[in-house]
Amino acid sequence: MANFVLIHGAMHASWCWERVVPLLTRHGHHVAAPDLPGMGDASLPPAAVTLEAWSRFTVDLLHRQPGKSILVGHSLGGMVISQAAEAAPRDIAALVYLTALLPGNGLSAFDLTRGDGVPDQRDRITLHPSQDGAYITAKPEDARAFLYSETPPEWADLAVSRMQPQPLGPLRTPAALSDANFGSVPRIYIECWRDRIIPLTLQRSMQAASPCRAVYAIDTDHSPFYATPEVTAMHLLDIAAQFG
Repeated sequence: MANFVLIHGAMHASWCWERVVPLLTRHGHHVAAPDLPGMGDASLPPAAVTLEAWSRFTVDLLHRQPGKSILVGHSLGGMVISQAAEAAPRDIAALVYLTALLPGNGLSAFDLTRGDGVPDQRDRITLHPSQDGAYITAKPEDARAFLYSETPPEWADLAVSRMQPQPLGPLRTPAALSDANFGSVPRIYIECWRDRIIPLTLQRSMQAASPCRAVYAIDTDHSPFYATPEVTAMHLLDIAAQFG
């Protein structure tokens, strides 16, 4: 059986995986879905939240798993799993990018989301910085339209009510990756074709720059863990059969 470690994205926490985790554990797989430091119930001042802190936390979690893990990152979680793979490639059976940022060396989340394949400003969610510049927020109506457009209304409402401010540190920091470490871990990408946060053109331009071992697809929005949990789990189970 496989070990899964599921890393959430910006403004989210471990709760986002609640519809997927039971679908994996019922097949006998071990699943860890933590709150990253500063998110959910894991308290940390926004100014202290960094990509390094999130990566180090993930690596510590990997070390505690019984064997290698399939490390899954959603959205901004792609930056986290990439940096964790640089630090601990031998603990990871595969990296899975669930409509996630797939960085190259020296690129930050801001670099990726402002580069090729990104729609013009009119088609992008508006994010509101705090006065001290430590975090950003999104209006509930924008979050629902851009993150949960294909999600059943009851789940979209629940998700938006749980979202929280996103510390800016992990968005600003460029990834520091090498072929010897990060590049040695198999990469798999799960596209989401109706994603308005990381549009399909950007998903594919990142894959072109960092080719993946396999690519799966889901015809849904940015939040497949709520919109299509069964399909999401089906793809993860197939990946476990190959890499677990």
